[in-house]
Amino acid sequence: MQRIHAIRHFFEKHGFEVSSRLGDRMGIKAKNIRLFFIYSSFAVGFGFLLYLTFAFWLRLKDLVYTKRTSVFDL
Repeated sequence: MQRIHAIRHFFEKHGFEVSSRLGDRMGIKAKNIRLFFIYSSFAVGFGFLLYLTFAFWLRLKDLVYTKRTSVFDL
């Protein structure tokens, strides 16, 4: 049981935070988005691929759109 909690903690700490970022943007709780990904993984089988696609897009957006503090940071 302890090993399961350690694995869960690792993924929560080092994850891409896709669910929380999507939830903040859409105004939905992250728990509901996680449940959607879980149910779609079991029902249709593409939930995990959808999750990885969103994670890739969010990571790419973070790399492209960086907040600059002044004009001279160009």
